[in-house]
Amino acid sequence: MSRMSDGMTIGALARAAGVAPQTVRWYEARGLLPPPARTEGGQRRYDQAALKRLSFIRHARELGLGLEDIHALLELADNPAKPCAQADDIIRRNLRTVREKIAWLTALEKEFTRMLEECPSGTVRDCRVLEILGDHGECLTPHRPPEDQATAEG
Repeated sequence: MSRMSDGMTIGALARAAGVAPQTVRWYEARGLLPPPARTEGGQRRYDQAALKRLSFIRHARELGLGLEDIHALLELADNPAKPCAQADDIIRRNLRTVREKIAWLTALEKEFTRMLEECPSGTVRDCRVLEILGDHGECLTPHRPPEDQATAEG
């Protein structure tokens, strides 16, 4: 930026990236966005590089990547001469997690279908759904989904 008054305000940056201003501050506090230039009055000013970086972060979060992975990917992006093997490894690991979740959801779908198919839909006394839910031994699906890294990080 040629002058401190040039650039976008935090609100303009947030709107351009499709996030809330609090999100911009949150990413700054975690070191994903570098501290912005400031006007003499202390107002944050962002350039196009900040918008590009924030858009990268937002897209990565939408894809379910965790903050640790995003931080590592940003470090790689900041060092374009490095080999991309680490980026590939991060995505490979996340792909494995997605496939595990899909397998779990598929098993869950089958279990719910089985519950409904086995239930005569008569009275609660004969309700197979309630019977299976009450007895973990009759449930054919693992009880917990695979860990969601992005959710676990907040």
